[in-house]
Amino acid sequence: MTPGHGSTVDGVLRRSARRTPARTALEFGDRTWTYQELDTAVSRAAAVLRAEGLAPGDRVGAYGHNSDAYLIAFLACARAGLVHVPVNQNLTGDDLAYLVTQSGSALVLADPALAGRLPAAVPVLPLRDADGSLLDRLATAPAFDGPEPGAEDLVQLLYTSGTTALPKGAMMTHRALVHEYLSAITALDLRAGDRPVHALPLYHSAQTHVFLLPYLAVGATNILLESPDPDRLLDLIEAGRADSLFAPPTVWIGLAGRPDFATRDLRGLRKAYYGASVMPVPVLERLRARLPGLAFYNCFGQSEIGPLATVLGPDEHEGRMDSCGRPVLFVDARVVDEDGRDVPDGTPGEIVYRSPQLCEGYWDKPEETAAAFRDGWFRSGDLAVRDPDGYFTIVDRVKDVINSGGVLVASRQVEDALYTHPGVAEAAVVGLPDPRWIEAVTAVVVPRGEVTEAELLAHARARLPAFKAPKRVLFADALPRNASGKILKRELRDRFATA
Repeated sequence: MTPGHGSTVDGVLRRSARRTPARTALEFGDRTWTYQELDTAVSRAAAVLRAEGLAPGDRVGAYGHNSDAYLIAFLACARAGLVHVPVNQNLTGDDLAYLVTQSGSALVLADPALAGRLPAAVPVLPLRDADGSLLDRLATAPAFDGPEPGAEDLVQLLYTSGTTALPKGAMMTHRALVHEYLSAITALDLRAGDRPVHALPLYHSAQTHVFLLPYLAVGATNILLESPDPDRLLDLIEAGRADSLFAPPTVWIGLAGRPDFATRDLRGLRKAYYGASVMPVPVLERLRARLPGLAFYNCFGQSEIGPLATVLGPDEHEGRMDSCGRPVLFVDARVVDEDGRDVPDGTPGEIVYRSPQLCEGYWDKPEETAAAFRDGWFRSGDLAVRDPDGYFTIVDRVKDVINSGGVLVASRQVEDALYTHPGVAEAAVVGLPDPRWIEAVTAVVVPRGEVTEAELLAHARARLPAFKAPKRVLFADALPRNASGKILKRELRDRFATA
């Protein structure tokens, strides 16, 4: 047997446990785990999973809300050589069955309250809150003594968000994720003395792989919440227990819109991270004006790259508020045309990546893998512009660009114009079928108070060229989103196609 090198996801925790065994690693509800206790729990959980008859390389689904048990299960899968498959806890029916079946999961670790939704033929082990659950069995389980997985072994299938097609399982190796953790630590200034609170779902790659695991790597004390409860978040910040928070624009928009946001003492919040979807510039400007001493970081990427690809740091926002920053430590990025040739700076094109953080392809989808990986580069599907200083700005998803009368219109600029109106709580711009324009630029708006279509059309036309201004404004009570906060524009196009 070749010697282990420790370049594994669970090795991140093991090293911190040896370095600072007595430091608090995790707080969840009324339970607290030191680094040594957490590492011991992971080792015992790995033994429990292997005792279920699982062998290295088997896929294990994870279908639960945030909890200490969920984190322990992920790290236990990594230590036991199993492939963890995080599943959106909001999935039901055919969508849930598709992920479990397509991944070939041999076992699903599930919260008892969710287990009844799973296909009947799938073996289930409760994560917590049940006799014989994974958490319940840790007290009597032995320590895992199996061989260490290799750096090139698969550790997780990260399913894409499925905003344009069926989700695909990005095959992540230990090596890819450990590289991504180091990129996150360096680009986001993660330190052992930070007090991060983790509120987004752990099945989502950003919360797990950009924040929680890198923070475990540096030895910080982490507070894990079951959900992003605004009251709980603000209480933790005001009490001085949390000084670092990652949230998608939807959560930041919700916090900024609260009546007490202007009056709560939030000076203890030092680092604010946003990402997972595009942050409207007007919203970011309001947040920065309310909390001028707060360091904002824009985090951009996608599941296939672990998911962090670029970062705009707090000292880089001035003059480029709409930028997603520059590539992180282990990422090389270019902007290319349809044939894969570099386009000049300032010209829109597809952003492509080459990186040790990248996935190995899509699970059991060779055609999709071949289409995404060409000439040694991964085609992201994001339309971007690069400036001469190396900063990238995401214009749109390639599939969401609107062809209006033969002229291509990116939705983001139109959305930012609408967000400057006080009557707009949220906005999404899509192209809808039109006999004259082929696709008519159409805004779907969640209003704040009383506002009319004519008022918003006039507001947009005063700020945009005529060909970019919306032809129509439709109103909705809410915008469809996946759990990471990305707007499902295909659902909007389907819903309003005949409106």
